[in-house]
Amino acid sequence: MKNYIKLTGLLLALATSFVACNDEFLDREPLDEVISEMYFEKPLDLEIYMNQFYTNGNFPKYPNHGGDYDGDDFVGATVDLRLQGTRTVSPTGTIDFSAVRSLNYFLTHYKKIEGKHEFDTYKQYVGEAYYFKAVTYFNLLKDYGDIQWLDEELGTSSSMLYMDRTSREVVADNIIACLDTAAMYLDDQKTNGYTRINKWIALLMQSRVALFEGSWQKYHQGTIFGREAADPDKYFQKAVQASQAVMESGLYSVYSTGDPLKDYRNLFTRRDYTSNPEVLFWRRYDNELSRGDGDFTNDRNFRMSQPLGRSMAKSLADQYLCSDGKPIAGNPLFGGYNSITEEFKNRDPRLMQTVATPDQAWKIAANGETQNWSVIYNTLNSNTDLNAPTGYVIQKGYDPQVIYHVQQYEETPSILFRYAEVLLNYIEAKAELGIANQGDIDKTIKPLRERSGMPNLVIDAIVSDPNWQFKELSPLINEIRRERHIELAAEGFRWEDIARWAAADELVLGKRPKGFRAAQLKKNPFPVDDQGFLDPFQKAIPAGYGFKLDRDYLNSIPERELNLNENLKQNPGWN
Repeated sequence: MKNYIKLTGLLLALATSFVACNDEFLDREPLDEVISEMYFEKPLDLEIYMNQFYTNGNFPKYPNHGGDYDGDDFVGATVDLRLQGTRTVSPTGTIDFSAVRSLNYFLTHYKKIEGKHEFDTYKQYVGEAYYFKAVTYFNLLKDYGDIQWLDEELGTSSSMLYMDRTSREVVADNIIACLDTAAMYLDDQKTNGYTRINKWIALLMQSRVALFEGSWQKYHQGTIFGREAADPDKYFQKAVQASQAVMESGLYSVYSTGDPLKDYRNLFTRRDYTSNPEVLFWRRYDNELSRGDGDFTNDRNFRMSQPLGRSMAKSLADQYLCSDGKPIAGNPLFGGYNSITEEFKNRDPRLMQTVATPDQAWKIAANGETQNWSVIYNTLNSNTDLNAPTGYVIQKGYDPQVIYHVQQYEETPSILFRYAEVLLNYIEAKAELGIANQGDIDKTIKPLRERSGMPNLVIDAIVSDPNWQFKELSPLINEIRRERHIELAAEGFRWEDIARWAAADELVLGKRPKGFRAAQLKKNPFPVDDQGFLDPFQKAIPAGYGFKLDRDYLNSIPERELNLNENLKQNPGWN
């Protein structure tokens, strides 16, 4: 296997060199022709070429387990520049179309093997190309909005890069169409979940894209980011259709062993997800295959044994319901804020399985000897490694069994796609269409709550919450968004949700992240508010985040790109 990886790396390097877009390459027309004819001769050539897209930004090293520090609910050591509204236009940066170039090259040249091999022997790789093109463009759409849609191979002329921007509706529709094609060609079996993507991952991604675009068009309507001919329902309907197809496949379900106090946490600390019913795709780290290779090894869990300046915001902790399924406001089950143990008592068990409490296991040695998180809490905020600005130390994704963790050679896998998102995309889209009923709740939110021993959401019995984050929206939409917030916490979704909901005015602007009661700490270097709660950014942003509502939902176009292409116009608010 080691030799296979070395060979793959060599071939990928060669493949990348074939499609690099620079003056030297563009002057070598004969070489391009020879390579395209020689390289794609058999299905294995297509497979090797597509392997590169499994190790780049489309499948990040570990995007989850504390990766939401660009949103409102997790707090790092410094103020996020986007939330603060202090980003500037880059004079030298670029918009990265390299993956688009490589994928268009593939989609142009893979047909050279037609007639030599049956399509069924290589349709998987064609499906992958459409999938990765969709994902690449979805990332560009989220970052820049309108963006040039390139369908042709960039050969001896790069004039397509100097075209005007394509409208976001066309880009979104093309992304969804690519995912339709991907789903048609990709394997429809569950597979091992870590080698190659399948049809159901393409449909999950399609539900994500459609939900994003539908929400963007609906909630940005009437703003500088709105569209005159917005049609959000078209996208919500597609989100329902795509997620429903995954649900009806019968291949996936919510992971549960019947232990509500452990199952949610344990889902993220498994050593292998091959047979896990909830995981559609996961990233495997195997030192026997690639010891020392920074792209294949993973030290996330090793690092999570200390907070390292990362923590959950109080605003998210307060979203977790009490064990009776009702909000904490005015609820006699709520234990108050005097200690984190009291605060978490009688709450949705997912809270204690996402944030560590002093009495839970921190490290379990090979002989079974156990140290609790009290070791960390007793010295919390005493030095940089032990800093948790809000006090709520994240443990979601951390396995306390130290025998599995070796610095730089950590092998704990990462979940990249799971069935819970499919369920949440489905119910949100149906609610946005105004057609969600109790039966829809029962097959989506109910199994997620049942795993943690929580009561089901009953549409006709929703208890009003004075702390709903979206007071102008319906109780049902608020509760569906709450469920998404809690279930997908620290999995990299929060900024995307804030952006598509146009929710920075409710959640970001003028706000500062708070923490638990500072009196719990033996040592505290952070400011405290007038109610005694940690207020780590009190001095850094005394007026709260300065997010610019008419600018910061999108990134700026780098000056270099604007200078190179006179047809490009800067995004709103960045001039």
